[in-house]
Amino acid sequence: MEAGNAPAVEVERLRAGYGATIVVDGVDLSVAPGEFVAILGSSGCGKTTLLRTIAGFQKAAAGRVRSFGHDMTDLPPERREVAMVFQSYALWPHMTVLGNIGYGLRLRGKPRAEIRERVGKILAMLNMAGLEDRKVTDLSGGQRQRVALGRALAVEPRLLLLDEPLSNLDAKVRLQLRAEIKALQGRLGFAVLHVTHDREEAMTMADRIVVMDQGRIAQVGAPEEVYHRPVSPFVASFMGADNTIRLKIGEGPAGKRVEAGLHHAAAPVRDAVAVGPTIAYFRDDVARIESPARQAEGEITLQGKVTLRSYPGGHYRYAVAVGTSEYMVRDARLFELGTPVGLCLPVAALHLFPANETPN
Repeated sequence: MEAGNAPAVEVERLRAGYGATIVVDGVDLSVAPGEFVAILGSSGCGKTTLLRTIAGFQKAAAGRVRSFGHDMTDLPPERREVAMVFQSYALWPHMTVLGNIGYGLRLRGKPRAEIRERVGKILAMLNMAGLEDRKVTDLSGGQRQRVALGRALAVEPRLLLLDEPLSNLDAKVRLQLRAEIKALQGRLGFAVLHVTHDREEAMTMADRIVVMDQGRIAQVGAPEEVYHRPVSPFVASFMGADNTIRLKIGEGPAGKRVEAGLHHAAAPVRDAVAVGPTIAYFRDDVARIESPARQAEGEITLQGKVTLRSYPGGHYRYAVAVGTSEYMVRDARLFELGTPVGLCLPVAALHLFPANETPN
């Protein structure tokens, strides 16, 4: 494959870890030039180790790492033409903004005048023009993260690695930097591999999402695909479908259906679902509360009562007890505690998996 058509980064059957402990176990992943890919997963799933192995800070135990057609598995970090932004910023506290952003350029032997000119352009892009001589210790958290980003961009990378760079910032600054990073990526055209545990961050920034679980890739796809069509109970739960119901899928003359249970009536279901004991996963925003309870076509309605209410803003968040189980749902309307209600669930919005498949 010619370098011009090659992936910005490609890992093949990659394994990496610490001592005898393997943390990344046989990962295959490819990121196209100019693509923004987010790696999403819980703590300890291997996402940061994968990023560090691509960057060269962690040695691969097996497999290959390529960038634009060039094998860089055994190259040191400084020879990989990859830039990385760390969660901790990793700035030099004794240096100015100019010294930090221009550090990589200085290592590459660039003249001082060229370094100052390029740093000035980067600061203008980052809305920090004129702060070249400011000590980084005098900056806010958001400004320090912009300096860390600027240092990575100064060397004009074709691949930028982001290791949870926004997790230490407050909510307003995080939103601002999300937009700024996406705008810079669109303007400069570099590929991004972004590690995060924040589902919303991955959904709003990425072209594709990689969900990792215990060192392996559980699912790769566009944000809409991973969100609406999870391939496993783990992915469904990780993408916010935390409510679970045990159901039984049967088949009759009219096709497959959810069999009637102690707290709900029967309802038709799509043919692709396997017959037998099933666990349904659903998010709190797909349910509808009705009082009195009534089951509409294409739904199952669980008979329960409201046991908890909070108001996070824009809607109410309820706990609805159904038998010995409790489900968290949201609804715009006000219901009093203890109100008997029907928890109405569109069957098409349920993620259905055989009962023997459970998230890790």
